Amino acid sequence: MEAPQYVAARVQQALAEDARTNELGIRVDIRGDQLFLRGQVSGAAQRERLSQVAHEAAPDLRVHNEVKVVDVTEPGEDEHLD
Repeated sequence: MEAPQYVAARVQQALAEDARTNELGIRVDIRGDQLFLRGQVSGAAQRERLSQVAHEAAPDLRVHNEVKVVDVTEPGEDEHLD
């Protein structure tokens, strides 16, 4: 069986390089046969794509997606400093 740190590195690389996700800031933790994804993304669809790519990269592990979806809105009015 492959060492957990190597599996985590492989999944992180897949999340960063896969065109569906391109995510660098997602933390991957392995505990036994469980894979945990943690971090923040800007949409629910992106969160689901992370689960899909992680499962493809480590199909023998049960994926727990703990990634939070943050609300990213357009900036308000300009701030003027005097």
